[in-house]
Amino acid sequence: MIAFRSVALVGLLVLFGACRSNDAPAPSDMETLRAALTDTLADYPDATVAVAVRDLASEDALAIRGDRSYHAASTMKVPVMMEVYRQAQAGQFALDDSLTIRNTFTSIVDGSTYRIEDDSDAAIYERLGERIAIRDLTERMITVSSNLATNMIIELVSADAVQRTIERLGTQHMKVRRGVEDIKAYRQGLNNTATASDLATVLTAIAEHSAVSTAASRSMIAVLKRQEYNDTLPAGLPESAEVAHKTGWITEIHHDAAIVYPLNAAPYVLVVLTEGIAERERSAALHASVARTVHAHLRPTAGGQ
Repeated sequence: MIAFRSVALVGLLVLFGACRSNDAPAPSDMETLRAALTDTLADYPDATVAVAVRDLASEDALAIRGDRSYHAASTMKVPVMMEVYRQAQAGQFALDDSLTIRNTFTSIVDGSTYRIEDDSDAAIYERLGERIAIRDLTERMITVSSNLATNMIIELVSADAVQRTIERLGTQHMKVRRGVEDIKAYRQGLNNTATASDLATVLTAIAEHSAVSTAASRSMIAVLKRQEYNDTLPAGLPESAEVAHKTGWITEIHHDAAIVYPLNAAPYVLVVLTEGIAERERSAALHASVARTVHAHLRPTAGGQ
């Protein structure tokens, strides 16, 4: 009888343990994705990488070093574009109004003037003295990352106005202080900064059409989809996916912030900020690897490589 009771007790304990095991919560999709991203980033031990993911279908979110501040490089041009559309909607100017192309700008430190010396948009310098539509300046600021166009736009809308707008959206740490190549400001540490989580907040507002208006948000998405530098996040995504994104790079800084539109699936936001890799090809490969990992977990049936 004692032996029978012992066996029965052991059986009950095993059954109870099995039930407890079955009742244990399974890892969430985002926890599984975080583990996969940790493995992906382990291949780049020399880089400091921040990742932010927002699933616009489920509203699930993930952040790795989400509040870590980086030099924003050209990712700050996204909120600048947003402010252009906001002020145009408010009637402060029309997107088809024009400005004279010039290469003289004012330092935020002391009001002295400076010029843009390094730019990815060589063509615009052939048109100095001509007039160009604000809409076209905004396009060049995003699609070819024109620094000259960016500074003209910032002096039009003001960096302070850009900052107020992104703070109203809920950003916590991102700072838009100045135009590009203000060396005096740079030497005093007055830089434009970004975090992965704050950029994700900005892009989510655009994707959800709450940044300005539905029409303005759709226009901004269209501009972002015309981005000409696509060796980063888009390189790790299926060809069928549309990517509305803005890159940014300076020395060992290399970023990309995107709204991903998979074929026949809900969009999601993906931001990757990197610091510490000098070789652009290697940092681009990191971005592509992260994008591939995220897409495989969030939208596994939405197209393939």
